Amino acid sequence: MNENLSRELLAWLTQAGLAGTPESDIFSVFCDRCAAAGIPLGRAHVAIDTLHPVHEGSLFRWGYPNEPLVYKYGRTSLEGLDASGAASLDAQATDVWRRGPFYNMLQTGASLLRRRLNADTKDEFSMLADWLAAGMTDYVAITTRFAAEGVIGEMDAVYSSWGTKAPEGFNDSQIATLEHLVPHLALAIKSVSLARMTRTLMETYLGRDAGQRVLSGRIVRGLAERIDAVVWFSDLRGFTRITDTTPEQMIPLLNDYSDVIVSAIHEHGGDVLKLIGDGTLAIFTAESRTHACNAALAAAIGARKGVAELKKRRSAEGKPVTDMYLGLHVGKVFYGNVGSRERLDFTVLGPAVNEASRIAAMCRSVDQPVLMSATFANVGDIKRRLVSVGRYALRGVAHPQELFTFDPDA
Repeated sequence: MNENLSRELLAWLTQAGLAGTPESDIFSVFCDRCAAAGIPLGRAHVAIDTLHPVHEGSLFRWGYPNEPLVYKYGRTSLEGLDASGAASLDAQATDVWRRGPFYNMLQTGASLLRRRLNADTKDEFSMLADWLAAGMTDYVAITTRFAAEGVIGEMDAVYSSWGTKAPEGFNDSQIATLEHLVPHLALAIKSVSLARMTRTLMETYLGRDAGQRVLSGRIVRGLAERIDAVVWFSDLRGFTRITDTTPEQMIPLLNDYSDVIVSAIHEHGGDVLKLIGDGTLAIFTAESRTHACNAALAAAIGARKGVAELKKRRSAEGKPVTDMYLGLHVGKVFYGNVGSRERLDFTVLGPAVNEASRIAAMCRSVDQPVLMSATFANVGDIKRRLVSVGRYALRGVAHPQELFTFDPDA
């Protein structure tokens, strides 16, 4: 590759990284340009770990005509984690990793490994036999490590593999060019991966809407807007009893029920703001209050159905089961930042939030899985599907409130 082409490629990598071009596109264009410039690439891939609640990292492929361009791999190590039986390894990814060249390079401290592919070398590391079968004659692995200050979690390096079908393999000049270019590729991919990882973590821990708002710059303490929202407050029946009698089941049970409840909320456009022990605080917003209330009602029906199916499955497995209590209310809330200078929370505040919490607590007293305020019930034609359970005094609320639940005959 001549100097002009090299400069053009490096300039493009810089622009792509700054622009947030998807990693798969960056990698694909990089490989295309290298091949067009005379590096005889037949196949390549790049992998980078990340911080994600499910995936350990992403593998990007080039030269794999019958396979997806992006592969998300699970955990290959539980080192340093107190998993308490709740996490598991990705068996296939773990096997490939531990038998692979990059694991070996981490042990030896090498940054480059090369093998001519033939019958004598194909079984030395995982992947080599597959690459040989695909017609590759030469294999080069490059580990681009990050300085200690640049490591986040397990995101400590970019791992890349390069193969050619050329009978003579790569020449020394081509390998030197790859060694020169790959760190720039790694920087662009790391830049985009960090931005994606930040969005994922924000949305995972703050909620989808709140995470997006924080990323957009709404991080000033005390900055909040008054919005109209349906407030969802749910918790699990008998959770304290279950944790006291079978504490080892606490986290698996919470995970199973949270999967069902949060999925139902998200499916119908709601945003989960907090998981408080066994409790879930969420909101539904829309330009139309009728639309928001109908969405929350649909989510409640979906969550109840999901919980019923989950109970059957867990019972069949001999695991403890429980039910969901849910309170729904609609009103004006303050939505934004509150807290100290060192620790902020992006949440909803106001009487409507307090009332939703009190309504959910009343489920136990009136033995109903779902309760809705009169304000919620009177939106649109929702009341035709409900039945009143009477008027009740709610703690901290000035006047008794009429509460509603689903009409079993509706």
